[in-house]
Amino acid sequence: MDNVKFYKCLADDTRLQCILLIHQEKELCVCELTEALGTIQPKISRHLAQLRSSGVLQDRRQGQWIFYSIHPELPSWAKDVIATTHTNSFDYLQASTERLRVMGERPDRQAACC
Repeated sequence: MDNVKFYKCLADDTRLQCILLIHQEKELCVCELTEALGTIQPKISRHLAQLRSSGVLQDRRQGQWIFYSIHPELPSWAKDVIATTHTNSFDYLQASTERLRVMGERPDRQAACC
């Protein structure tokens, strides 16, 4: 992961909120992020595509849903930046977290298979 590319991903408010919410929830789909951020689906999808192509996020398909999570091969220094930023972002994420918490009809995730 290129340092400049990583920090450019964090420099946009929408991308930063997506990354921090995904870190917090472990994985989210576009509809959940749209609700949490109170913005339109094309905007969220565009930012998620950029985060995926830069290697910050990965996606997985489950039926009709595509879930996004922090890429497991992201360097540890980058994961540490995300975790530290999240730890210090309660006020920044409070409204988005609350909208996500009260969202109805969130997609079900399959339990991890052993």
